[in-house]
Amino acid sequence: MMLLDDGANPWSLASSDLFYDAYSPKGLSRQALCPCAGSPETLTVSLRRPVSTTTTGRGVMSISGLSYGVVRVEEQGSITSLTLQDVGLVMPGARVVVVKVSGLPILCKTDEIGEICVQSTASGSAYWGLQGKSTHTFRVQPLNAKEVAVTTGVYVRSGLLGFVGNGGLVFICGTLDGLIQVSGRKHNTEDIIATVMAVEPHSFVYRGRITVFSINVLRDERVVVVAEQRPTCTDEEAFSWMNNVVPAVESIHGLNLYGIVLVHHNRLPRGSNGVVHVQETKSRFIDGTLHPVNLLMCPHQCITNLPLPKPHTTVKGAAQLMGDMVTGRVAETKGQSLSIPFDEQDGAGKFNYIIDVLAWRAQSCPENVLFSMVDSKGHTTRSINCITLHKRAERIAAFIVEKLNRGKAKIRGEHVAVIMPCGIDLVATFFGCLYAGFVPVTIRPPQSNNLPACLPTIKLTLEISNVLGVLTTHNIARILKSKEAAPLLDSKSVPPLIELDDVPKKKLESLYRVPSPEMIAYIDFNVSTTGVLSGVKVSHTGVMGMCRAHQHVSELYPSRELALCLDPYSGFGLVLFILSSIYSGHHSYLLNIYDLELNASLWLSVISTHKIRDTYCSYTAIEACCKELGSATDMLKSRGVDLSCVRSCVVVGEERPRLSLLSSFSALFSPLGLGSHTISTSFGCRVNPIICLQVSPLHYSVVF
Repeated sequence: MMLLDDGANPWSLASSDLFYDAYSPKGLSRQALCPCAGSPETLTVSLRRPVSTTTTGRGVMSISGLSYGVVRVEEQGSITSLTLQDVGLVMPGARVVVVKVSGLPILCKTDEIGEICVQSTASGSAYWGLQGKSTHTFRVQPLNAKEVAVTTGVYVRSGLLGFVGNGGLVFICGTLDGLIQVSGRKHNTEDIIATVMAVEPHSFVYRGRITVFSINVLRDERVVVVAEQRPTCTDEEAFSWMNNVVPAVESIHGLNLYGIVLVHHNRLPRGSNGVVHVQETKSRFIDGTLHPVNLLMCPHQCITNLPLPKPHTTVKGAAQLMGDMVTGRVAETKGQSLSIPFDEQDGAGKFNYIIDVLAWRAQSCPENVLFSMVDSKGHTTRSINCITLHKRAERIAAFIVEKLNRGKAKIRGEHVAVIMPCGIDLVATFFGCLYAGFVPVTIRPPQSNNLPACLPTIKLTLEISNVLGVLTTHNIARILKSKEAAPLLDSKSVPPLIELDDVPKKKLESLYRVPSPEMIAYIDFNVSTTGVLSGVKVSHTGVMGMCRAHQHVSELYPSRELALCLDPYSGFGLVLFILSSIYSGHHSYLLNIYDLELNASLWLSVISTHKIRDTYCSYTAIEACCKELGSATDMLKSRGVDLSCVRSCVVVGEERPRLSLLSSFSALFSPLGLGSHTISTSFGCRVNPIICLQVSPLHYSVVF
């Protein structure tokens, strides 16, 4: 018999299982491991004897059920399950009851979780000098549902949470001290810590130096995770790890974290027993004295009970007079006015729909080149002017109408998925959908070497958007139908795949006339930093507003040239890649962001070769240049790469500016002529991709 005593965490099986796996080859029997449960107030509550005299049992419980205080059996191996080992029978001469955790000590049902109370001569009797607390802990009288005492004598609270199973076996699933209640559900902090530590923590945080607590925000408890970051862990690695922790806790516990805080090693306060002091850590977090080295806050995920806005009241004379007297104003700002004369310089401002702008440019300036595609070697493989793009979009529109209508009346306003590679065909297909009256849903195509990461997002987007068909190429369609994709994407559930490699030269009868500018132009789907997929419906008015604002602040006109190296499938990247050149008429050099993996100097070489003054890129491009070319500036200079022509380099993102990365980029490539004031950032969100955009020569930020 080998007695296992862990009063702080008696339900943990990891240590005992590791011990058994290590010594089972030496003849150790699993039945010889006998766990027990106890607390300072009750001493030993229960003890499992050897198998010859006591039955044993393990139960696989639902974590969701435990959070509601009930016992529910879960399937073996499920990520939302918790395996419990019984801690044996009650000690001889003792009695055990299970009472409600909060309120009066009412007895629980057999399938309910509660606090275990013990009646025994071998237990404590009082706290020294604490009469009130002693009465609450050592003199518990269990009650029935009618609040009538059902037993004689008093019981002692153990502080352990659990239930009594078949045969009188006691199961422990938590402690009262480690319990936090969020939105009516009770969660065990030790279980949350176990989930956090399961997300590959060894290279990022220290095991045993992590704590979980809750704080009150907007009349509910919000969960915060605090851990010590390893010195060898970079900020990018820590941020990536924190982004993986948030969806893991949400999927397993159904709990949205309020924030994750990482501090320097040996900075968390410790108690007399050497473990992290939870209350002191919580106090420092509230007081703002924790001094985090990395911080990820997710209030938008966990706070769902925001207060309703106050009802609008009519402003009367006295209130208006008082408002004129007040000098302070709320925190708001206004962007520049979009002057109509500037819009009417090339005529695009008189239209309400982007498809009308393309049709007008095809007539007024048919030979004006709008897009040029650059391959991984820096060669311009394809260029397209206004008239060619217009005719290509017309042929695609006629083709998809023929394929999707199937002889029926034309279906207008239906959603169509666009899974096209980064390039001119993506732009033509997008406008082909608009010409035919369909609402395009752009989806990033799958990568053959990373199908497990790509296909679930594609599948979920197709299901949520309820598309009528999928416009794609032969190569992408072959990947979607491949055997490797079958386990992740059922080909029978995928809408019809329409391949656009060889579109017949059939002209569309007439362009679709949108009934109202408030109708949906396209749907923008993307996965947030917390792993949540969401779609935003963008109207034609929104499209024209974003294009007009971008033209105004960047001073775009047909003779301007831009280089784009970013993701073209969502957000501001979609506006830049597909829509902005159509509205303003400027020439855009399109670069595939994945080509930087093959040629890290591609983006900088294109800028230098074509003497491009304005460029837009993503943080991925900045990281690739700093990582791969940081020590190769002399080689680039010998090749004639000159960045002195750059007037503005705008980094597009939906996050706070990564100043350290931008400063490193500016310092590394300043020998190539890159000015220190040319780099700026844009800011946007899911519902408004272009909230704030600053072009370097301006001395102020522009808000739209």
